Amino acid sequence: MKKITIGLLAASWVLGCNSASSLDFGDDLRKALQGRVQQQAQERPGAAANVLSGIVGTSQENEIAIGRQIAGNLLGASPLVRDNKLQKYVNNVGRWVASQSERPDLPWHFGVIESKDINAFAAPGGYIFVTRGLYAQLQNEAELAGVLAHEVGHVIRQHHLKVLQQSSLIDLGGQLLAKGAGDNDKVQKLIGSGAEVAARALDKDAEFEADRIAVVLATRAGYDSYSFPAVLQQIGHVAKDDDSVTLLFKTHPHPDVRLERLSDAMGVRFDSVKGQTLPKRLYRLKL
Repeated sequence: MKKITIGLLAASWVLGCNSASSLDFGDDLRKALQGRVQQQAQERPGAAANVLSGIVGTSQENEIAIGRQIAGNLLGASPLVRDNKLQKYVNNVGRWVASQSERPDLPWHFGVIESKDINAFAAPGGYIFVTRGLYAQLQNEAELAGVLAHEVGHVIRQHHLKVLQQSSLIDLGGQLLAKGAGDNDKVQKLIGSGAEVAARALDKDAEFEADRIAVVLATRAGYDSYSFPAVLQQIGHVAKDDDSVTLLFKTHPHPDVRLERLSDAMGVRFDSVKGQTLPKRLYRLKL
């Protein structure tokens, strides 16, 4: 009964939310894509028309290919923390949380990357990363679950993919990335630029929606419903001029604003839901 109630609550929360705003990739990218369309039209008649008519969506295969390219570029700049036990632990928590969503079948990948910044990133297809700086701030497993659930929310609502679709990349983007966009430096830079695409592309409504989804998924997974708001509260106490939150504050609404919106959405609905925080189970970073 409780799970059904939470599921209905999740549905009511996401209705009426605006989609992510479009992102202007500039003339260079559009010229590069147009050149590829013309090339494909010569090689395979009708291919260009098929690409340009793909505005309604893209296949899961292409979605995963796009995410893989973005994740690869992000890891090229900030590699995974060299601690296999940490990475296994974060994947276990992340996949359990993702299994509570409507897209449990995606090939979910989670990791902690080497960065002192306080941030987390998601790419289409189920690629999710938390920085060492943010992980070090966490007090228990429930807070980790909440952070990962927020990023899972971006993936299941296809926030980043919609930005690419609105920019006319759609199927072409998937084809380029699946076949290797590395031979085109401008496409590689603008589509697969890791943190830039994974974070900057989203508008505030997408972030508010992912915050609501984070609470629902973490609660479904058996964690304390208020652990994710606790993370936002802690980040909100970091000074605005602290280098570790520069990108986060640039690409997200301030945590105080997010907390206010989340508090309004949650109300007292979760007060009677008893979840776990599991502080002893949180894997501790090695210095």
